[in-house]
Amino acid sequence: MKKQIFLVSLLFCLSGNLISQTIFQWRGDQRRGIYPDKSLLKSWPSAGPDLLWKNENIGNGYGSPVIANDRLFITGEVDNTGYLFAFDLQGKLIWKSAYGSEWVVSYPGSRCAPTVVGDQIYLSSGLGDLICMNAQNGAIIWSIDMLKQLHGQFTMFGHAEAPLVDGNMVFLTPGGKDTNVVAMDRFTGKILWVCGGKGERPGYNSPLMIDLPGRKILVVFTAYSLLGIDAKTGELLWTDEQVNTPVAERKLGNGDTHANTVWFDNGFIYYIAGDGNGAVKLKLSEDGRSVKQVWRNGKIDNYDDGFIILDKYLYSGTSARKNLKCISTETGETLDSLRVGTGTMIFADGMLYYYSERGEVNLVKPEGQKPALISSFKITAGTKEHFSHPVIHNGVLYIRHGIALLAYDLRQK
Repeated sequence: MKKQIFLVSLLFCLSGNLISQTIFQWRGDQRRGIYPDKSLLKSWPSAGPDLLWKNENIGNGYGSPVIANDRLFITGEVDNTGYLFAFDLQGKLIWKSAYGSEWVVSYPGSRCAPTVVGDQIYLSSGLGDLICMNAQNGAIIWSIDMLKQLHGQFTMFGHAEAPLVDGNMVFLTPGGKDTNVVAMDRFTGKILWVCGGKGERPGYNSPLMIDLPGRKILVVFTAYSLLGIDAKTGELLWTDEQVNTPVAERKLGNGDTHANTVWFDNGFIYYIAGDGNGAVKLKLSEDGRSVKQVWRNGKIDNYDDGFIILDKYLYSGTSARKNLKCISTETGETLDSLRVGTGTMIFADGMLYYYSERGEVNLVKPEGQKPALISSFKITAGTKEHFSHPVIHNGVLYIRHGIALLAYDLRQK
């Protein structure tokens, strides 16, 4: 009897450990792009921080690296095949493993950042397939074909969802008419629930999990709707329609790009959809079953660059005017701007890191409503567009530019 009690207790502890494991994912904790590093350089020389190492053989792609403990993982496309690369933090390749065909049409290359939980890695290809791989050697554990098995729909520029893991579940937005969003057992790939959503194709969006006292809510964009879904049951709780594109004009590639993960704070959801309603603040009801718009700033056209909220201020790049904007989180009013082009943005140690589509890495001090440019340097290695989101880990800045991955030392000497 004592032996049975011991075994049950052991299994319970092991199960709890599996569910509570640290999740390493796109844009870090809560997908916010805020990194905990301290004692970083407050200005750079004209050539930029010291380059520690670079690798120019990671294949075509736009997905950011993800660092889990002492390993860096990144995806890339080589000769139509997608590969997951594993490096140590000194830039040495440990292994690379093929996961299947990759997107090679418009903007060829891999899209997503992998998600690492324990010994398992989850990634979605540009073709929308979800793959679970072994973090030690890259072996495929299970995979699911978005088109054949989930009736998914293609986007114009390829699937770009960084998989979200919560407990024993992993989520995917295939965008099928009847299988719009799905939850799967992350250990086996077995489908746990299916949500019909609004029947729209995917919106290039990486979802966020909102954890309320009595409910968890999966929040994700499809082509013209922000969806709030009960994470336990798959019930669609609420939607927020992107009304700027008339229904008659809704077609592939028109008004359907909403790649920024939402931000949840103190009962409010913030999102920026450059191809939709712009910057929006929603009030989430206490039971999570409804939302109400607080404000909207339709001039903030940020499609996929991320945004940062610091206290009373929201910082976002814009595409049309190519500025870094500062917005009041209380009113939605645009307060000030800095002309540094369109670009992706992260934050660490009191500074914004703004990687423009011109290939310039800008160090920006927020200073309340007035962002100030401190330093900048140019990325010269790599290929094609400067779309990848930077990452900071242990005082090192990692930037992907197409086939190149570069590591810069940000630590104060």
